Amino acid sequence: MLSLAPSIPILVFLAGAALVIVTIASAVSTFVLPRSARSTITTVVFRQLRRAFYVRASWAKTYDERDGVMAYYAPLALMLLLPVWYALLGLGYAMLYWSLGYGTPIDSLRLSGSSLFTLGFEAPKGPWTSLLAVSEAMLGLIMVALLIAYLPTMYSAFARREQAVNMLEVRAGTPPSAVEMLQRFRRIHGLERLGDYWRTWEIWFADIEESHTTLAALVFFRSPRPELSWITAAGTVLDTAALTLSAIDVPYEVSAALCIRAGYLALRRIANYFQIPNPQEPHFPEDTISIGRAEFDSTLDGLQANGLPIKPDREQAWLDFAGWRVNYDRTLTTLAEFVMAPYASWSSDRMSPNAPRIGSN
Repeated sequence: MLSLAPSIPILVFLAGAALVIVTIASAVSTFVLPRSARSTITTVVFRQLRRAFYVRASWAKTYDERDGVMAYYAPLALMLLLPVWYALLGLGYAMLYWSLGYGTPIDSLRLSGSSLFTLGFEAPKGPWTSLLAVSEAMLGLIMVALLIAYLPTMYSAFARREQAVNMLEVRAGTPPSAVEMLQRFRRIHGLERLGDYWRTWEIWFADIEESHTTLAALVFFRSPRPELSWITAAGTVLDTAALTLSAIDVPYEVSAALCIRAGYLALRRIANYFQIPNPQEPHFPEDTISIGRAEFDSTLDGLQANGLPIKPDREQAWLDFAGWRVNYDRTLTTLAEFVMAPYASWSSDRMSPNAPRIGSN
């Protein structure tokens, strides 16, 4: 044992340095890196807090109460990251100080806390501990600055997302519905104006793909109004485009196809970031969809009764619709379950019966 004693400070120093480096890497990947990168620390914080919120949400009896509980989840988890990083940095630096011979472990923790928060009640001794104390104080300030700079960027992306979601309500109702959207477009704008709308939402899908993987907390930020959600809005637009291409008797619009492709790629990449299983290259009929043929025919009957031109070949319309829908069906319904989305037809209403849904009383 005595022969191993000299190696203990070295091991403690290496462990402390590793803890500091891992913590810095977590902050950089969460706040700075302009690409999707998972952080173990961030994942653990969000996952453990999510479990607690699931328990609390399960006690709620009404839609408003459950949504109100979950509205606090993402902001609280985000704010909790800073004290977690501080605690890990403080522990890592305390291990470094102790390994360099700075008194007892308690003395090292006091110096680490004094340096990290720039309180100055404990002074370092020697050039190496002084150098470490300066670096720790600098990192403590950088962590706060990163969070302050991060929040405006995130809320700017949130505002862009929610503007489109709110505007969709005018055209697709509440909860949003592809059927309602087609009917309102025919009455108000004319179906020929749908082309401009697909281009707008193609840009929106590209935006959420980038923002919801680099600023992953946005996935859990709920809309200001509890009955709205970014994922149900996405599903409504995708279904409207799929119905238009497959069953509505209007000239083929390539922008609708591009909108669907942008949409399912965005949803897949968000699901992949969170390691949610979803088919990457699905094909119908090998891969099924959650919409049945009878439900599809009933939807077309309703659209036709309200004056929309329906293609006469229902069999081909069904195959075309299923061919489009299969690209995003599983991913859409899984993400709706993942974010506990409010009720909407053909998206969150397809969640598994045991999912912690908050969209209905």
